[in-house]
Amino acid sequence: MPLHIIHDDITTMKSDAIVNAANTGLRMGGGVCGAIFKAAGIEELTRACAPLAPIKTGEAVITAGFALNASFIIHTAGPVYRDGRSGEEELLAACYHNSLALATEHNLSSIAFPLISSGIYGYPKDEALAVATDAITAFLREETMEVYLVLYP
Repeated sequence: MPLHIIHDDITTMKSDAIVNAANTGLRMGGGVCGAIFKAAGIEELTRACAPLAPIKTGEAVITAGFALNASFIIHTAGPVYRDGRSGEEELLAACYHNSLALATEHNLSSIAFPLISSGIYGYPKDEALAVATDAITAFLREETMEVYLVLYP
């Protein structure tokens, strides 16, 4: 199944899971993380995330999707961009890989990603897009899943 790059609001996606570009504390943040918390239900999602926190950068965990169209939310903590020479690329690729692996473990057939770390974490968008497409494409060589990379309009 292919990779689709679309311009949309990830909180309205109809897929088995959407990915939250989370912080390591799995708390409501700004940007896409804040939007996902608001759309899913702040109280419910906060309660679901609390026992899973903290996570390390690059790790992924899963919760219910609550009020979203997606059944699940996979939370992954992307790297803060420093200089491009501090392991950011490997950590960002791990976000995609670990999220996809978790989706596979849960027998999900579709997943929607934001462009992780490209907002308030400062990862240059063109570089973040290259890492995302490389990681997702590598996964799709081995596994079958409908994958959406959702760029905010």
